[in-house]
Amino acid sequence: MYRRSIVRSAVAIILALLPIGAAASAAQLGDPAGSGVVVSAASWLQGTLLGTLATIVAVIAVAAVGFGMLTGRINWRHGAVVILGCFVLFGAASIVGGIQSTAQSAN
Repeated sequence: MYRRSIVRSAVAIILALLPIGAAASAAQLGDPAGSGVVVSAASWLQGTLLGTLATIVAVIAVAAVGFGMLTGRINWRHGAVVILGCFVLFGAASIVGGIQSTAQSAN
């Protein structure tokens, strides 16, 4: 049952990061006609996911999970999932940029 929640969380993070990649590629290629609403929504989502509030929540989550891991209340594996999720969330722009540069250099 706990594995399902981890899988659901991972899928939610991946789905949340998809618009960030779409916004980055749209900014590089120029916006196609009629995509202003989609681009602004993706920009809003990116600002929300990477903004001050998200940073504060991530710091509190890592601190709480770290404290739980040190006291033995949280398994180290589950704590690593939280920390890895924060890494992926905040490193998404760099990850997408690296993938795009690799794809462009291959062409």
